[in-house]
Amino acid sequence: MATNFGGYQAYQKNKYQTASPHKLTLMLYNGAIQFAGKAKEAILQQDIQQTNTWVQKTQDIVYELMSSLNLKEGGEIAKNLKNLYSYVVDQLIQANIKKQPELIDEVVHILSELKSAWESIGKGGTLG
Repeated sequence: MATNFGGYQAYQKNKYQTASPHKLTLMLYNGAIQFAGKAKEAILQQDIQQTNTWVQKTQDIVYELMSSLNLKEGGEIAKNLKNLYSYVVDQLIQANIKKQPELIDEVVHILSELKSAWESIGKGGTLG
């Protein structure tokens, strides 16, 4: 039974390339939350290598979110988000070093709150 894996890959790539900036940000939040959950599972299973892999993937997404901030035009909100993202990265580093799942829980909580706020903006809501 043959599968059209190339077609699926093209579809997946197109999905990201054609998404709006708002939708892309939601995808980043979803990915970071998912990867952080996998990092927590790896910590609980005492799998050091997988913990490191998933923490790094989560960090990569948070760095991407941070790099997308427009600090010049975003004012106080962008500055506060940058500080929050920096805190999240610090928590991920500590979780990776200390193998403490509760630090991952805090990261997931923060990212979930940000995702929820971002979703509300997409539905016509505002921050603040």
